[in-house]
Amino acid sequence: MYHIPIPGPYQGFGQYFLNHAGCYHCGLNTKAKRVSKQGYNKRIGNAWAMYDWANSVYSLVIGTAVFPLYYSHVVNPNGLQQLDVTFWGLQIDHAALLSYTISASFLCIALLLPILSGIADRSGRKKLFMQLFVLLGSLSCATLYFFDSQHLGIGIGASFGASLGFAGSLVFYNAFLPEIASPDRYDRLSAKGFSLGYLGSTILLVFTIVMIQAPQHFGLDTPLQAMRVSFLLVAIWWLGFSQITLRLVPEKKKPAKDWPGMMSKGLAELRGVWQQLSTMPTARRFLLAYFFISMGVQTIIYMASIYAKTELGFDSTQLITIILLIQLIAAAGAHAFAGMSTRRGNIRTMMVLTAIWAAICVMAFMVTAERASLFYVVAFLVGLVLGGIQSLARSTYAKLLPTQRDNASFFSFYEITEKVGITLGTLSFGLITDLVRLRYAPLLLGIYFIVALPLLRTLLHKPIKGS
Repeated sequence: MYHIPIPGPYQGFGQYFLNHAGCYHCGLNTKAKRVSKQGYNKRIGNAWAMYDWANSVYSLVIGTAVFPLYYSHVVNPNGLQQLDVTFWGLQIDHAALLSYTISASFLCIALLLPILSGIADRSGRKKLFMQLFVLLGSLSCATLYFFDSQHLGIGIGASFGASLGFAGSLVFYNAFLPEIASPDRYDRLSAKGFSLGYLGSTILLVFTIVMIQAPQHFGLDTPLQAMRVSFLLVAIWWLGFSQITLRLVPEKKKPAKDWPGMMSKGLAELRGVWQQLSTMPTARRFLLAYFFISMGVQTIIYMASIYAKTELGFDSTQLITIILLIQLIAAAGAHAFAGMSTRRGNIRTMMVLTAIWAAICVMAFMVTAERASLFYVVAFLVGLVLGGIQSLARSTYAKLLPTQRDNASFFSFYEITEKVGITLGTLSFGLITDLVRLRYAPLLLGIYFIVALPLLRTLLHKPIKGS
């Protein structure tokens, strides 16, 4: 192990964390242990995991907890179950509009990522692209401060940009995992990242709750103003802490003098990865199962607050408290299911998680305003399996990849699978809301998990590295 100094503003917390945070070990065969000891640096692994700490405040505060509630207050102040708004000359249900915005952002990133990741692999500049998406996302979060009832376009445009920045940065972040750790460490290191994300975002959410409950103590006039300030805090947190990862995780850079030529080479490399995936049936089938899982999980994450507030009548304080409890449970759940995967295998564990998600959807449909207490049971189950399904999917896919250099191109297919899944999942959620009723959306999402289960079952006896 060697010492990596933390520059400038990250001395103190950053150096203490990287010096003292540990990493879990999975004892497999002697060769795997030797690779781990010789090729893995704990501080670099912890620096990599810190990006989950940095970006998860977006997914919690903006994507899940505060912004959907702020959006609902601004656009639908009377709490009507159905309310159409005018956007670009079209009459659209307010909840469906937010769902369509998320769909559009993920469709856009799905189209961009094959080109960008191919270029990043060829140029050796994953950090550059990751930083650009971090800047886009954090600045978009800051722009949400100016969103009010008179400026619907600002809210929609900034939420689109923030989602684009978040999704775009992840493909380059995830691509570093096979480069800094051996397969026997993927599950635990991936789970560590998600746990740090839950912890960091929970800290900022608690502070936000205090601001919303007592805005006058912070020099603010109303809870809505406190929500707007929280968008600025997310931008600062995301941009600031991401620099730990960007400064400390190593990258082998190559000269990139001819960017037009680099683009064509990047596309050529991506075509080569696609051809290689065509000879990897286990990886392809896993991606197909993950596609349906993403349609369900990610849509639930983005749209749960709107559903609970509009359909069940939960107020903002109740919803934020429930989301906070989910975060705390999810951190433990990520590690619990990582341990289960060590004992029972990745695929079998993912099947258990997927079955629980299907049950959650059925239970959510059964919840009514008269039986609102059942929603707390649903929230507990969501927290239990949320971190597990996310961290295990990432590490399982990493184990299916060949040992080579172009990880960003391989991970672009993983991200495209997820992003297209989110696009179709949120789009279907919006269509159900717009054309039928919001209440029936959970049943539709449950179907996606049921479809994923037999696909995962076909992989039960397939060999997976480090599993």
